[in-house]
Amino acid sequence: QVQLVESGGGLVQAGGSLRLSCAASGSIFSINAMGWFRQAPGKQRELVATITSGGTRNSADSVKGRFTISRDNAKNTVYLQMNSLKPEDTAVYYCNAGVRRYSSDSSYYFYWGQGTQVTVSS
Repeated sequence: QVQLVESGGGLVQAGGSLRLSCAASGSIFSINAMGWFRQAPGKQRELVATITSGGTRNSADSVKGRFTISRDNAKNTVYLQMNSLKPEDTAVYYCNAGVRRYSSDSSYYFYWGQGTQVTVSS
């Protein structure tokens, strides 16, 4: 099995910063894309940012210039540095990864973390 464990959420004032981490563990042969999504109360889950194993990044327009995604392939860990936080960034943040579990199986499967709460006060 594969587990994704997030950490780093919390309560911060508007304009502040937080850094989220997500470590993948278990039966992992390789990971291609890793990413962060978020879900605010009453809203659908939305993409925040993704990064491929080669370092290609993509992010939502709403976070461009404020959030930076990075990863450490050796540690199977993805990070989200969040600066200039706004109250509208308040949500549960979920980590996602596309994992190839075995060398004998070329398929990739998507896994989710349990989520970490980020609350930005005004």
